[in-house]
Amino acid sequence: MRAGTTPGSGASIGTNGAEQPRNGRAQAAERRMLREPDSRLDSRQGNNPRGPFAALDLGTNNCRLLIARRIPGPAGETEFQVIDAFSRIVRLGEGLMQSGRLSDAAMDRAVAALAACADKLQRRGVIQVRSVATEACRRAENGAEFVRRVYEETGLALDVITPAEEARLAVLGCQTLIDPKARRTLVFDIGGGSTEVVLLERVNGGRNQPPSIRMDCWISVPWGVVSLGETEPLDAGNPTRRLEAYQRMKARVAEHLAPLKARLKGEVQLLGASGTVTTLASLNMGLPQYDRRQVDGSLATTADLVALSHDLAVKAPDERALIPGIGTDRADLVVAGAAILEALIDLGSAPQLRVADRGIREGILRSMMARDDRGKTTPRDNRARQNRRPDSARAARP
Repeated sequence: MRAGTTPGSGASIGTNGAEQPRNGRAQAAERRMLREPDSRLDSRQGNNPRGPFAALDLGTNNCRLLIARRIPGPAGETEFQVIDAFSRIVRLGEGLMQSGRLSDAAMDRAVAALAACADKLQRRGVIQVRSVATEACRRAENGAEFVRRVYEETGLALDVITPAEEARLAVLGCQTLIDPKARRTLVFDIGGGSTEVVLLERVNGGRNQPPSIRMDCWISVPWGVVSLGETEPLDAGNPTRRLEAYQRMKARVAEHLAPLKARLKGEVQLLGASGTVTTLASLNMGLPQYDRRQVDGSLATTADLVALSHDLAVKAPDERALIPGIGTDRADLVVAGAAILEALIDLGSAPQLRVADRGIREGILRSMMARDDRGKTTPRDNRARQNRRPDSARAARP
């Protein structure tokens, strides 16, 4: 567990969050104009929707974007419908563990992906967007330099969020999959450079108040699929040594999870988000190709996932690359992700895991729309946030 991210108790998790629309000094003036809220438009429409919302998540391994519009939910609540998306493996954190810096090649890949995202935002006319960066930018010595470069070349102002905020957004993104009957739920998001783990507890409401969910504790494990994978050779040479390497990776993660194990006595729902979880779930279901409609929200037996993880661990990288749903891009990452997943499963005795093909981006969208519904976002607030440097010391807000 990283220093400074000691489990906290009693912190509430709300449905509100920080909307941070961004503008930027882009290469094209019209791109900048599309990102700057129009005060006259806001004054005319009040709290009415002002076009689509967008959430961008630049992780250690992936660059992902969602563009969505609000729609009414079945009970009158605000929901959203995705109208465009983008996902590309950029491996921004490649080599970071060894050098402490983002490499030029990795930054070039990320900037190219972010430029593609900026073009999508422009074409869709998005003016309400929040762009976040996570572990790679938090850890790298040249993280701030990279953020400035992104701003100058794409017009996107990356907010380097804390592990606490990352965990909060992941929970918000997955909250609709929490079992309403579960007393406690362990939510985790396996990233490229870190893994965020949150233990939630359902508490009874007061008089005439419905039950609510509070954060019992959370930790940020400084291992993700990229950083953990780089601790072992790409191929140990034979099945026995490959499995030994897998077990060493699992042990590294388990060491950081130890403070949480004592708190997981009794029945706990497991809710996992990440490419690792969805990929393993898809393989376990025997799908010929990945289908989000079947995977998201599905239940997977933890014993089956562990068995599948071991089966993948003993294969050579080129063998894993031939498996549909893994390919060359994930062949060296899926084993590290599986080791993290097994370490999390070993924390308790849950027989099943709920699979979430959602996370930080969905949490950002829900936060933005909730704040917009309350009418707390004004052009002046937006510009203040745009002019503020990313605050990596900001804690998660209830």
